[in-house]
Amino acid sequence: MAQRARSTSIAIVAIRDRAPGAVISGIRRAGSIGLLLVLWGLISRFGPWPPWIFPGPIEVSKSLVELFRNGSLLPAIWISILRLMAGYGLSLVGGIPLGLLIARNRFADELLGTPVLGLEALPSITWLPVALLWFGLSETAILFVVVAGSILSIAIAAEAGVRNLNPSWIRAARTLGSKGFRLYTTVLFPASLPALVAGAKLGWTFSWRSLMAAELLFVSGGLGQLLETGRELNDVSKIFAVMVVITLIGFCTEKLLFGPLERAVRRRFGTDVQT
Repeated sequence: MAQRARSTSIAIVAIRDRAPGAVISGIRRAGSIGLLLVLWGLISRFGPWPPWIFPGPIEVSKSLVELFRNGSLLPAIWISILRLMAGYGLSLVGGIPLGLLIARNRFADELLGTPVLGLEALPSITWLPVALLWFGLSETAILFVVVAGSILSIAIAAEAGVRNLNPSWIRAARTLGSKGFRLYTTVLFPASLPALVAGAKLGWTFSWRSLMAAELLFVSGGLGQLLETGRELNDVSKIFAVMVVITLIGFCTEKLLFGPLERAVRRRFGTDVQT
């Protein structure tokens, strides 16, 4: 009981000490966003471009409200999120085992290591022509582009996480009887979790970018298709409005999903540094 009370008091003191810094940080972030909006408005009003070429925050806000009112934005967000979940999920399921296999199996490393590293450098948009030829204008083609754009980055992160493990951990685990699949589940995967989370975050970024590129080309709904519709109508304010939504989705994913996940992993493995 005394130990628990002491731990609780330490946690309360730590939170109290961090509170002023968190408030100041929040004010700075809000100020930077406000400054960006002011600069945006000034450039739109006094810059060399007419308003219909470079609309300001007010015009973009009106377009955003209109997208909500006409019922086109929310379904597009839902379609894009579903596609992202499917493609990103497949990338995780395929990329993590692939990376672990390359890291622990010499034959797999010699056979797959170099091709994986080389193909990972390909921009995701280069897979679009291949998807068109293989699958046509279909959902499968979009899914293929998303997976191709992210699975290899996740595999490389998983491989690096295992390779950078302390060899003494693996020897100790083997001494205690962990071999084969059990070694992966009890030692390799948990110990490489910080690198896996970083790779998963990077893979999500590539998946999101790949999805937007695919939706620009394939006429099948989604936020990317809203961007293409704005281009066809020469409606730059609509394009900017959709870009704002895409940015907000990425920001919320970082702050609500990957940020807490990374902090939890750092605390679990004792690498969380308080500033």
